[in-house]
Amino acid sequence: MKSGKRRVLVIGYGNPGRLDDGLGPALAAAIEGLDLPGVSVESDYQLTIEHAHDVANYDVVIFADADVNINAPFYFRRLVPQVSAGLGSHDVSPGEIISLALMLFGATTRSYLLGIRGYKFDEFGEILSDMAGKNLELAVDFVSNVVRKGNFDEAAEEFSGTETHYVDICMDRISLN
Repeated sequence: MKSGKRRVLVIGYGNPGRLDDGLGPALAAAIEGLDLPGVSVESDYQLTIEHAHDVANYDVVIFADADVNINAPFYFRRLVPQVSAGLGSHDVSPGEIISLALMLFGATTRSYLLGIRGYKFDEFGEILSDMAGKNLELAVDFVSNVVRKGNFDEAAEEFSGTETHYVDICMDRISLN
């Protein structure tokens, strides 16, 4: 998908009261503050089946969440519909949301997952760890550039792995700040 006017939805999810688990909502707030043309933002504690209706009304959706299982500051991956054996109200994946949007509403929404590296999850507090905050800054810059350029698929190809040349660029930037 190249540049052009696209309706983009950013959904940041996670629990801001559990330290770095709040990275998704923090990204959503930061992107909302940029007031990017054609971009809508939602923030939630978790994904629910109702998000399928929201997703169906956009050309592109970016799901943003914290991830503890990566070495890179973040990754950006293309999502495909994912069928589940059974949907619950508290455990719905981004792929399941896309699948529901397709099945129920005929959505052709291009979807992506942005995972941001978090470090502290086991305590309570509405603050991000220092490293998670730096990863968030890098992810916000990345998302705003991708949205402005409209190069979602190209970015997903380049940044889908946890170990790319971009990790070195990010780490250099973190150490300079």
